[in-house]
Amino acid sequence: MTLFRFTALPLALSITMLLSACGVNEAPADLVPNAAVVPGVATEASAAPKAEAPNPTHPTLVVETLDHGRFDLAEKRGQWVVVNFWATWCAPCLKEIPDLNALDARRADLAVIGLAYEEITPEAMRTFYAEKVRPEYPIAIVDVYKPPADFETPRGLPFTVLVAPDGVVVHQFLGPVTGVEIEAKINEVLAVSSSPPST
Repeated sequence: MTLFRFTALPLALSITMLLSACGVNEAPADLVPNAAVVPGVATEASAAPKAEAPNPTHPTLVVETLDHGRFDLAEKRGQWVVVNFWATWCAPCLKEIPDLNALDARRADLAVIGLAYEEITPEAMRTFYAEKVRPEYPIAIVDVYKPPADFETPRGLPFTVLVAPDGVVVHQFLGPVTGVEIEAKINEVLAVSSSPPST
């Protein structure tokens, strides 16, 4: 009986943490099914307190992409933007790519940007494209030691941020996400913003 109590407690705590995180999908990577832990990034238990991002709600992002020129998030105002942190070694990330390709292709009001969060050269990335699945949306390689300042440092991959047409971050997904789930979140945000204020 005593053994059961001590064994069940960590499981109950884990389930409680997962359920409490469902609304924002910010559970630690070790609690998110299929999320790949980023090498060298501290998990929630061991992470030291970090400074607040300079602009976490209205982020800026200007990067040079491999094959699509310069990407400036500010120039995408009026569109939904899906910012997807991924890596070539991350199996769940690779599984997302065809779905993100399709999402990007079917919606004129949405843009996808992939941020390759790993140490890799452009040449190695292009070789990867030739041998594996290829993202059709812009891809930029970001410095793992100096990631985009206005975004949270990914604790696991894939990590996807949904930015609304007004430039506001409306949701973060830690772990794999589908185009259907992203569109459902967009519809949810639109429904809330169009509902009349309560009296």
